[in-house]
Amino acid sequence: MPFDAFDEGIAPGGVRSKNEIRILICYLYNSVDDSMSKSIVLEAIMEHELANYFEISSAFDDLVTNNNLKISGKIDGETTYALTENGKTIARELETAVSRSVKEKAYICAVRLLSERKTARENHVEIISEENGCTVKCKISGGDTELMSFSLYAPDYEQAQIMKKSFLSNPSAVYKTMLGLLTRDKENVGEALEEVYAELS
Repeated sequence: MPFDAFDEGIAPGGVRSKNEIRILICYLYNSVDDSMSKSIVLEAIMEHELANYFEISSAFDDLVTNNNLKISGKIDGETTYALTENGKTIARELETAVSRSVKEKAYICAVRLLSERKTARENHVEIISEENGCTVKCKISGGDTELMSFSLYAPDYEQAQIMKKSFLSNPSAVYKTMLGLLTRDKENVGEALEEVYAELS
């Protein structure tokens, strides 16, 4: 395919064809088993500099205009989309036009971003600036039920952000550890700590 897309900010091996970008977007929607907004798709492709931001945005809009993508709903205030039958045909028949490594990188990133946003919806963290630091308030939810909430002190905002990110990366491990400690359940504590060690290694 001709290199007819802007290539500023694209890593080696990235997509430089408008048509390939459209195919990549269709591939993502066909492969990821979840609703996705435009921002998720943009971030998934941009994280590894697989294509130019403006070209991705333009290709996405083209797919909507040409009835390859349709609105499917809203999540977190963002409009989500799904493939039409035309879009599914593009994904199936032209998938090989985009390299395997590009597709894998974009797919893995999209799945991770969806997981992170789901975790953030279900488990809330609030950072409150105080005179001598910050209070980090964490809540763990199980559907409509609040399973646990707690507050921690952070000496500064940067440390509070690290605590927030660490909590949201694995709230279930935090819950299992706290529950295990309070109920003296060594097995639960051990499993939770193994999860944490696996992430850190």
